[in-house]
Amino acid sequence: MTAPAVAASDRIVDPNGDLPVTLADVEAARSLVSGAVLHTPTLHAPRLSALTGADVYVKYENLQVTASFKERGALVKLARLTPEEARRGVVAMSAGNHAQAVAYHGTRLKISTLIVMPETTPQVKVAATEAFGAEVVLFGETVADAFEEATRISKAQGRIFVHPYDDVDVIAGQGSLALEMIEDGPAFDAVVVPIGGGGLIAGMALAFTGRSPATQVVGVETQLYPAMWSAMTGEARPCGGPTLAEGIAVRDVGVITSQIVRRLVPHVVLVDETALERAVNAFLMHQKTLAEGAGAAGLAALLAEPERFRGKTVGLVVSGGNIDPRMIAGILLRELEREERIVSFRLTILDRPGMLGRIATLLGKLGANILEVHHRRTFLDVPAKGTRLDLTVETRDQAHAELIQKALEGEGLPVQRLGAGGADW
Repeated sequence: MTAPAVAASDRIVDPNGDLPVTLADVEAARSLVSGAVLHTPTLHAPRLSALTGADVYVKYENLQVTASFKERGALVKLARLTPEEARRGVVAMSAGNHAQAVAYHGTRLKISTLIVMPETTPQVKVAATEAFGAEVVLFGETVADAFEEATRISKAQGRIFVHPYDDVDVIAGQGSLALEMIEDGPAFDAVVVPIGGGGLIAGMALAFTGRSPATQVVGVETQLYPAMWSAMTGEARPCGGPTLAEGIAVRDVGVITSQIVRRLVPHVVLVDETALERAVNAFLMHQKTLAEGAGAAGLAALLAEPERFRGKTVGLVVSGGNIDPRMIAGILLRELEREERIVSFRLTILDRPGMLGRIATLLGKLGANILEVHHRRTFLDVPAKGTRLDLTVETRDQAHAELIQKALEGEGLPVQRLGAGGADW
């Protein structure tokens, strides 16, 4: 689903125009970022191109020290503090990448950093932020609670508040990413950018509109958190629910960012959780790179709406790579099930010696690898002389899975498919 298009004439902006951040601001921020933040590569992705039908190039921001683009905006904000402001230190609110970026560059610049995180923040993220040199305060159940506490601390201690997205310096810093893409990549027909609060897409839209106006900047949000989509369309939709793309799970977009996005971004694509999972898996399997859910959102948009981008030269940003290894393991297994390379069958068989061996022999001859076996006799819907057998097997592809099912049925065994391709457990 997309927002209404904005007329092309409305997207042409004078670098010194009336927006709160301009191309000149982005270019000035570039000089602060240069040398202190990695100039990440923009590389052609032939396998993703074959998968999506677009000519895809990828900007690898997951290679930053903190594995996220957030370093750019945080650095620019910190570098522009006056000596007096730097002496007072900074405070930020974040449960993820912004926290680590502020902590890392604060330590580099010898600026005291205090990060307020919700009490529900996973300990691994708390530990990572502390490892970069920040003092962490856990407060409240939600990011909104943490925001209020960070604001209170800012006033009480005189610390400068570093907003994760709705700040002119942060937006300008994020835009430096787009300047690198313009210099390093081809002439893009479109770039697809994840939207949380809007800092990244606002900065990138300013850069592309000023330096490459033929490039269309397209936003992408998860369907569970369509905050910018709602701001652009005027159609309020609820935000909430567990999402793989927690980095862009934002209920309220910025005032500054939404002003820029409304002016410069013609479309926002909404993607579901399946598309996000497929995108994370595709980056790992095809590009051998780790993308968090938010970082894979651009590719998810290409998978969700392939006709919009087919045949076009498209730039994607892997905006971050901080994802729980257990989540990655689950995504890989779920994708194998979607591709029917892992398949589960339920059989009702006679409870007599040799039946299990007979089935195992048949599966072996068919080239199926048995992963799990559950053998149960206590279900009332199973005959007294029968037993239920649940099998999970590894197959080559969908055709191989269908061949195995037909072979089992050919032996007179009632077969029920379970899991992704069949009935529920």
